[in-house]
Parts: sequence; C-alpha cells; structure tokens
Amino acid sequence: MSSSDAPHPLGELRRLKNSFGHDEARRLPDLIEETAGGPFSSPADLIQFHEILMFLRAWPPSETVADAAEQALRRLPELVSSLPPESGAAEAFDAPEVSGIGGTLFSALFSLGAVLRLARLYPGELDVDWDWYEDPSPIGRILPRFLPLLEDDAYVEADAPYRQWVESAVPPGQGTLGWLVERFSSLQLPLERKVELYDSLRLILKWDLARSRAARSFLRFPAAVPYVHDAPLIQRRDVSLERELAEPPLPVVRLSRREAERYLDLAVTASAVRCRELHGFTFGDSSAVWKADAGRGVDIYLSGALPQFRLPLRACHCGVIVKNAAPVGYFEGLSLFERMELGFNMYYTFRNGETAWVFARLLRLCRQLLGIRCFSIDPYQIGRDNEEAIEAGAFWFYRKIGFRPVQPEQAGLAEKEEKKLRDRADYRTPARTLRKLAESALVFETDAASPGGWDRFGARNVALAVQRRMAARYGGDAVKMRRAATASLARILGASKADASRPGFQNLALVLSLVRGLARWPDQDKRALLRVIRAKDGPDEARYLALMQRHEQLRKVFQELGAGASSTSA
Repeated sequence: MSSSDAPHPLGELRRLKNSFGHDEARRLPDLIEETAGGPFSSPADLIQFHEILMFLRAWPPSETVADAAEQALRRLPELVSSLPPESGAAEAFDAPEVSGIGGTLFSALFSLGAVLRLARLYPGELDVDWDWYEDPSPIGRILPRFLPLLEDDAYVEADAPYRQWVESAVPPGQGTLGWLVERFSSLQLPLERKVELYDSLRLILKWDLARSRAARSFLRFPAAVPYVHDAPLIQRRDVSLERELAEPPLPVVRLSRREAERYLDLAVTASAVRCRELHGFTFGDSSAVWKADAGRGVDIYLSGALPQFRLPLRACHCGVIVKNAAPVGYFEGLSLFERMELGFNMYYTFRNGETAWVFARLLRLCRQLLGIRCFSIDPYQIGRDNEEAIEAGAFWFYRKIGFRPVQPEQAGLAEKEEKKLRDRADYRTPARTLRKLAESALVFETDAASPGGWDRFGARNVALAVQRRMAARYGGDAVKMRRAATASLARILGASKADASRPGFQNLALVLSLVRGLARWPDQDKRALLRVIRAKDGPDEARYLALMQRHEQLRKVFQELGAGASSTSA
C-alpha cells in the first residue's frame, strides 16, 4: 500500500474514525482487517494506520471495533519488519512525535531515576547509543570511580577512546547500560547525588521495542469493560468549566503501595516511549497516589513527589489520563495556596477525543483533592517559544473554555480576534498574532477565588527576590544566607532543631527572611505558619496546600513577592 493508494482502505479508515453514532462505523472492523493485511511500502502510511488504531482502541464506536483495533495493533511488529529496507523506516520511527510503536527502535535521553526503573522493568531492551553520543568528556570526570587508571588517559589526552574504556570493563553477556546501572547503584551516596552524577554524562540510550510490552501500541493500565461511544463525542462547545466545577466530587480511591508502584512503572513507561520524562513520575511517591473515575471510560491518576525530590516552594503533582486502559495524556500541577500552574497534554493521537471534557474533569479533580481555585497556564503552553502550541492553536483551546489573559495588551488583542472570528466565518488567527497572545499567562478562577488576586504572580519572582537579598546582604553566599535565615526563623517560631534541619523549613526560611516585622505576627499566625512549614516535608503535599490556603498573612507575603517586590511588610 503506497501513499497514492491510501484513499482505500486507509483513507476510508481516516475518514470514518470519527463516525460516532453513524451507520458507517459498522464498516470499521472490515476496514481495519483489510488494512492490517498490508503490505505497507511507506512508514508514513504504517504510522498513520497505527495512530488510527490507537484512537479507535481508546474511543471505540463499538466493542467490535475495539477488539479489531487491538488485534491489528498486535500485528505491528510484523508489519514494521516487512517494510522495504529502502523505505527509511529506521529514521521515521525514531522521530520523537511517533516513537514507541511496537517493533521499532528509538533513541532518547533519560535521567538515572527513569533508567533505574526502566532497566528493572525491561531488562536487555535499553543500552547506550554511542552513535548519538557527541560529547564524551563527562565520562573522563565521572567514570574514574568505576574504571581503574582512566585518569591516566582522560586527564591528558584530547582523544581518549572512552567507548573502548567502558566496553572493555563490561562483563561478557552484560550490556553497557546494565553495567553502568549496577555501578551507580553501588555508590555509597544519597540517590539525589547519584542522579546528579549520572545525568551529567548526558548518555543517549537506544530502546529496542521489537518484542517489548512497553511499546505504546501495547501498554495498558488496569481498566474495566471498555466504554463504547455509540453517539457523537462531547465537543468543546458543550463544556462549561463553571458547571463542571460545581458538580459533586468524583469517585476517588487512594492506591495501595503495591498498586501505586505499578502505576508509577506504567506512568514512567508511557512517557519514556514517547521520549518524555516528568519529574513527578520519575520521582513519584507511592504513598500518595489517587485514582479518580472521571466517567466515560476515563480514569485520572494523580501522584505527589518523594520528599527528597520535592520542589523547594511549590507542591508538585503529576498524573496520567487513561481512556479504556490506554494512556492518552498527562498533566503536571505546580501549586502554592489555591493557585496551580497547570501543564496539560493530550497525546497527538487522541486530541480529537473529547479533550475539553477531559480537561474540565481534570480541573474538577484538582479542586476536589488539592483545593485549587485559580488555574494558570504558562505562556509556553500556549506558544511562547513553542511552535507546536502555535500550530495546534492552544491559545484558543483554553480561551474558548473560559481562560483569560492576565496582561491587558493580550486581553484586548484576544477580544479583537474574537470579534473577527464572529464577523468572518473564514477567518483564522495568524500565527504571528498567536505568538503575541502567547506573551501572557492565562488564568481561570472559580467563584471561590479572589478575582485578579494572582494575576501578577510569578513563582520565579519569589526566588529572584531571594537572590537579590543574597547578593546585597550576604555577598552572594548561599550557605551564609541559608544559615542566617534558618536560625532567625527558628528563633521567631520557637522551632526545634529537628524542624530547622529539614529542607522545607530552610527553603521557606529564605523567603520569610524577606518579611519585615515577621517577629510581630500574632502568635496564632506563627503557630499556623510552623504547621505549614512542617507539612512541606510531611507525607503528603496536599496538606501543605490546605494549610497554606488558610493562612491569609502568608498568602499576602507570596502575592507581593510574586508580583515583583524585593521584600514585604506583610
């Protein structure tokens, strides 16, 4: 089947994949079977077939279609291997936007945290891809720990053969990556230090999915009977965030430690085969994982981060969106008080599948579990330095379901564009205008939030205020500032030595050192502040947020610093 022949049957599949509620959908199983018979001469056609199958597996118009798609997906390795050598398949399947198809191979960069999990789950499938390794110099700095006498070469020679050094040390029958994982695991260092050392190597890995259950073609989460869509899908115009957030809580369960570990295995894998890695998956905390039944075959998982890998100030929560057992997207929420910076991504394959409704359910869950009342979308998510978001029209996705630009210039420009769209049926916002609109963050506030209260806030501004104070008062010495801020806060709050030794206490002490008159706060505010700080290092950052949301004085401090103030009198 070549591209010129695609209108039948592949072209028919493409045309009918969204035929929910129409009689023509009955043709899909036969079309799937006919197309799966191949042969394919073009990797582009096979990729397109794969993406259609994945969509129909997640959003099936009938159980028969779901079964047919599943059966065809199992044939992917066979179809990949049958492509002609001259088709350029290796390069086509290695592209990040399509990586992870069963029977293919791709290369990517992963942190040690992800590598430890992937090497355990998929032994022998991953190894170092020396062909993509451009800068070997970090090997000379890091690997003398494991390679005796390497310094004799690395410290004085400009062309030390590092690959030869490494491969000479690997025992017969063991891959390079397996050997490296064992060596780093054996270091008598905290995990965070091991991660730092390994990650500085910048090792590109190759992953052979020839027979791997990790391939996105096959990866499945636990799920009940598939939900069938025998009627048209929910469209964006049918979604109201106000109405959604006013609905009763979603059914939620907290996973057992064993279930949570299995979830994190799947979450890391689902991202890794797409050349992605999220901090909150790699270092997810199996003691804090929730699963929500969002309805219509959608499960939303949400997890926190391990205490030693938490962010200094914001609470970090990540999650996977699963539809009929298939991972279809992910999200990351970075929160302070009732405000969350939300990163949301439905994978390319599934963006025609009720994305707005899924997003609304996600916001409802974040409000339910974390008390979030102000959702913020960073400019990058809508197109600043992100051409993918420009091409996808991400600004209008958020705007049309109720988000607003916080900057007056972009708010005015959005209104002008909306008038053009109303007045001219053929009008489309130019890319250059979308780039201007992407210069402002977007926010959506629930009725319980103070309108505009977080418009000028930027978490980075809080940290930059700390840097300026460090430069002005401590000669740029972070150790000196941290020691002084910690001692001062411990004295003001009457905190114990154990409190003052914790990372959360020390990090928040840096921020609170910018508050003039902190010692004069009422005792009840000080006691509440200490509870907030202790919760940062506690078992669940959801409690940290809940306590923050009750502390008016602390909210004022962060809002002023986040708006650009160098200190505050709050």
